[in-house]
Amino acid sequence: MRILAFTDIHSAYDKVENIIKSEKFDVLIIGGDITNVGKMDEVKNKLNHWKKLTNHLLAVVGNMDLPQHDDLILELGYSINGRGVILDDVGFFGCSAAPISPLRTPYEISENKISEILQKGYQQVKAAKYKILVSHAPPYGTKLDIVHSGIHVGSTAVREFIENYKVDVVICGHIHESRGIDQLNDTKIVNCGSAAKMQYAIIEIVDEQINITTYIGKI
Repeated sequence: MRILAFTDIHSAYDKVENIIKSEKFDVLIIGGDITNVGKMDEVKNKLNHWKKLTNHLLAVVGNMDLPQHDDLILELGYSINGRGVILDDVGFFGCSAAPISPLRTPYEISENKISEILQKGYQQVKAAKYKILVSHAPPYGTKLDIVHSGIHVGSTAVREFIENYKVDVVICGHIHESRGIDQLNDTKIVNCGSAAKMQYAIIEIVDEQINITTYIGKI
């Protein structure tokens, strides 16, 4: 399986579409911040259009989206926020939004709520051979949640979850400046960076090996 993953699109839809058309993949993952507090119709139209370009599209929304966008992607059949989807041997589940912060962005939730959502989704994929967690927020205390000031601002709930449950891959974003790949115990973690800057990730599962690569597309 070859997975194309984006986060932090921030309404840069044309850039995302250029990359989608340039890559070959089986599953498209959207990891949140589809918009900058965008309108419902723009999200609906773009996701439905991108679904035509792939076999499978799965999504969560981010802190710069709205709670109503969560309802929309659920209605459209793309949501893995608190839900699990198994494709072949791979189970996908996730969590939208980001932890509560001083920034007070539009869609922030408590760490307890993040934990509840992850638990709910995990129960639907726990029988899958491989498990991929899609969280807009990165796990706390990794290379992938450090802001410019040098402090860690990731989710403690996401970290605790992957320390206590078997998760093969975490796909995340949110902290644009910490794009990259890290590992926590046996879990591979990728912060895809900002799709608005043509940044994305490819996750390949081949012959029981998981390989992750980050890319910057050509503008």
